[in-house]
Amino acid sequence: MASNGVKVSSLKKLGNRVWYRGRYWTINRPVKSTSKNKKMMVLASKTINGEKRVKLIHFGALGYGHNYSRQAKKNYLTRSAGIRDKAGNLTKDNPWSANYWARKILWPANQPATGPRKTAKKAA
Repeated sequence: MASNGVKVSSLKKLGNRVWYRGRYWTINRPVKSTSKNKKMMVLASKTINGEKRVKLIHFGALGYGHNYSRQAKKNYLTRSAGIRDKAGNLTKDNPWSANYWARKILWPANQPATGPRKTAKKAA
């Protein structure tokens, strides 16, 4: 079963940041991932039953390029626009999906293609 995240109201706050899993986070602001195979992570927020909740999302596979040519960008955005979750919902519109954040941060539709062709894998 999918997680419903953590209530923001239950987290310790410091200004506009919240304490979650041992560090302070700015909600919906991507940072470099601590996962050995992912590029970035974000503490993503979503409102469920009128209550704001957060969930940690890792996205972007290390070793693969992102946003490196107009054709690659077009292909990725077209392909990823059709990805659905287990319930059949499109993931491109769900802030709790890695696809949403990859499209928004790594492959933004409204910016020119300027990313790296490959990214280095982290040392083991």
